[in-house]
Amino acid sequence: MITILGVALLLTGWLAGSAARAADCSFRVNPDRFLGREAQVRQRVFVTAKAFGAFGRTHRSALALSRRNFIDEEIFGKLERLKVASAPLTTDEEFLRRIYLDLTARPPTLAEAREFLADTSADKRDVLLDRLLYSPPFGDRWTMWLGDLLQNVTFPANFDRQYDGRNAFYEWIVRAIAREKSLRDIAYEAIALTGNSYNADAGGVNFSLNGLTPMGPIQDTYDNAMRSAVSTFLGLSHFDCLLCHSGRNRLDQVSLWGAQATRIEAMKMAAFFTRISMVKPRLANTEFYYNSYDVTDRAAGNYDLNTNYGNRPNREPIGGARFLTPEYYGTLATPSGDNWRASFAGFLVDDPMFARNLVNRLWKEMFGMALAEPLDSLDPLRLDPANPPPAPWTLQASHPELLERLAQEFRNLNYNLREFLRLLVQSSAYQLSSRYDGDWKIDYVPLFARHYPRRLEGEEIHDSITVATGIIGNYTLRGLANTGWAMQMPEPLEPRSNGAAVNFMRPFLRGNRDSQFRSQDGSILQQLALMNDTFLLSRIRAGSSPTLDAVSRIQDNDAAVDDLFLLFLSRRPNERERAISLSFLARAGNRRNDYLEDLAWVLLNKVDFLFTP
Repeated sequence: MITILGVALLLTGWLAGSAARAADCSFRVNPDRFLGREAQVRQRVFVTAKAFGAFGRTHRSALALSRRNFIDEEIFGKLERLKVASAPLTTDEEFLRRIYLDLTARPPTLAEAREFLADTSADKRDVLLDRLLYSPPFGDRWTMWLGDLLQNVTFPANFDRQYDGRNAFYEWIVRAIAREKSLRDIAYEAIALTGNSYNADAGGVNFSLNGLTPMGPIQDTYDNAMRSAVSTFLGLSHFDCLLCHSGRNRLDQVSLWGAQATRIEAMKMAAFFTRISMVKPRLANTEFYYNSYDVTDRAAGNYDLNTNYGNRPNREPIGGARFLTPEYYGTLATPSGDNWRASFAGFLVDDPMFARNLVNRLWKEMFGMALAEPLDSLDPLRLDPANPPPAPWTLQASHPELLERLAQEFRNLNYNLREFLRLLVQSSAYQLSSRYDGDWKIDYVPLFARHYPRRLEGEEIHDSITVATGIIGNYTLRGLANTGWAMQMPEPLEPRSNGAAVNFMRPFLRGNRDSQFRSQDGSILQQLALMNDTFLLSRIRAGSSPTLDAVSRIQDNDAAVDDLFLLFLSRRPNERERAISLSFLARAGNRRNDYLEDLAWVLLNKVDFLFTP
């Protein structure tokens, strides 16, 4: 007999189940998380830029600045139309530090800084750019960027890639960057490649493994393989929503395209992956390939509508159809042969969203904010200035014509990373100062009227200290050569062999490439690390640092101060800084080394060290 208490418990359970089902939609649970993302990005950029102040610099009319390419025409043309003044161009010192950190994730050495600043050649910036684009540290910096994008990590939450799989993926990325493989080919291979996950020549197959979803129906793996590809290479994260439900009444406030898309369209996209096979070889546990995966393609396979469990709502027959065949969204394109995954890769790299997404990501790397934010929530129906969306929707990019021209130029350059970065850096828009004279308004943020400083990543801070102090570590990496450079590490959880280095970099929010991604947020822990961490303090001792030892041997305090500023900030001190520094050293007496070390500590804790200029 069911008691009143039993009825109450049953009712409570039913209500809880209903609440859980209603909570399946991430947007409905927390709409502000989605609706406020673009505003949050702009607010962060606004506050950071404002903190840099004016410092007595003079702003310039957009008419007065040299327009070196179509980027400048778009950026300065809009500033001119809106009657907003821009910052002036960078000084050589600002440009020097910015380009080194942006392209190589390392600051210049003392010798490199002196050489560039002493050079009076009119083309010295272009000459430096060309040298850095083909330098070894460039490969390290962009291998890290691509590793973040492709999510190369040893132990993701859903499967174990193992160290050997991680290393093969890492080596594959290293070779791709070194050999100037186009980003189009990298994307195509990451999706379509076959081979063993432990082989460096086939290391790109590890990207497909990101879709592995154990404990559920096989359709969950197909869904996640597609979701990973389109989010990474097209900037369309809303497919993750669409694989659970159609966009109508759920994505209406977020994406014009998403609001019109259906779950069936999303599942048809996932159907391209129904012939992928990701199987561990049957080997003894003593064999090298024991925990690896062989990634191949089967001759047959369909997206069956037959599930009643897993990570997604039930997949049930539609109008009598018991399975779905592949169809690329927006085009009705279907596979041209038996290799459905390769067909999908071909459709993806030819999709207009592919070039838009990559240039938008690269623009953010170099300019501090993307043309269209957030990076992973692009809206295909709000990006083409030739086909603007209906009111009240607006074009998503701050400079839609520029985004389209950049995408076309990227195609013209055959998706060459170095040449595209050259285009960005050579523009006067990139070379604007981060200092802005006058009233800085949040409405100016999307206009790029100044350069936006960015906080250095944990690896950059580590390597900047290494360059400045001349103390190179020796970290052991499982299965890879030892290194002393954080940017040469295969994932942001390294070096596992050195807790001091990991603990120093951890507050700078490196992420884990799986459940946590890099963040530019600040925290008090970051300041405490720069003030107190033994990793840093042990490196600013004249007795252990060769660069500080060399400075200590300079008898002229004025020259010593110059070298310290060049070592740690890539610039010479301004008049006020010089006066304070000289007054401080004048009190040193026979403790001059201690005072030089204290001055080095001060420079490491200046905002100039933590942010790009």
